Amino acid sequence: MEKSNKEVMKENVLKAYHFRHATKQFDATRAIPEEDFEYILETGRLSPSSIGFEPWKFLIVQNPALRQRLSEVSSGAQKQLATASHFMVILARTDAGYNSPYAEYMLKEIKGMPDDVFELTSAAYGKFQNNQRLFETPRTLFDWASKQTYIALGNMMTAAALIGIDSCPIEGYDYEKVHQILEDEGLLENGAWNISVMAAFGYREEDPAREKTRKSLDNITYWIE
Repeated sequence: MEKSNKEVMKENVLKAYHFRHATKQFDATRAIPEEDFEYILETGRLSPSSIGFEPWKFLIVQNPALRQRLSEVSSGAQKQLATASHFMVILARTDAGYNSPYAEYMLKEIKGMPDDVFELTSAAYGKFQNNQRLFETPRTLFDWASKQTYIALGNMMTAAALIGIDSCPIEGYDYEKVHQILEDEGLLENGAWNISVMAAFGYREEDPAREKTRKSLDNITYWIE
């Protein structure tokens, strides 16, 4: 019996998850086609975020000198920075509070809310963010924004895997030193942004040495009837 489109799609997605692994060494001779990387970025752009604030920015670091500077302070990205076709630093917004100019920009300019709807929505979002205790420290608000970037990151890695492109999420870096490098380059916009996570994309130099290992589904799920 011929498989339905849904079954084929499910199989393809699961194949992509089995294919994907945290690629440490990429084939430095292979570059991702421009249209393929645009597609990866588009899946990041279309990703969901809490209250729709999209508190992310994707820095695509192709400059060899800047990659070298980052390599010197990023122990977990040594091979990736040297070999990846595309290297990404994902920034998170530091000022994504409901009463910030950024929030007003998102609600009025991006979502097109008229003033009366904006006032009601802003009040509701303020209640939500206060209930979540996001204003205890500046770091608390930033961490909330940073969580949203991981949704976009996961979607981009899956999208890449679906078309045979490898990736690797990276947290192995010196936070303060990377911050300083990006600040020196004028990429943090006077503190409006800060580093959340890194990711490398390209084509694996060799297949992983072993099969993917994960806990069983029974081990990680508990049904509450």
